[in-house]
Amino acid sequence: MSTISRRTLLKLSLAVPAVLLATTARAATHQVTIVNMAFQPANLTIAAGDTVVFANQDNAPHTATDDAGTFDTGRLTSGASASLTFPTAGQFAYHCDIHRRMVGTITVG
Repeated sequence: MSTISRRTLLKLSLAVPAVLLATTARAATHQVTIVNMAFQPANLTIAAGDTVVFANQDNAPHTATDDAGTFDTGRLTSGASASLTFPTAGQFAYHCDIHRRMVGTITVG
């Protein structure tokens, strides 16, 4: 039977938390700005668990409403914002419920 030296045990105890920290992903926050009657960026790719902030910098009120009904920011007046977290992978096409020609897509990988 082999024995582990204190030095080897210390190295292992220091290495394991470093590996765990390196593999733990942190959720990010992204912004979609509503300006000039458009979502900018119109197409956004994020990771599962990330948050998207929809910020209305336009003069008119807007929404960010999922085509399938999964999410809706509600009516955002000028200067208002709403945050949505996307926990699972998928592609989410959305539009402004007030101005239907305003469209965007969020791809969650």
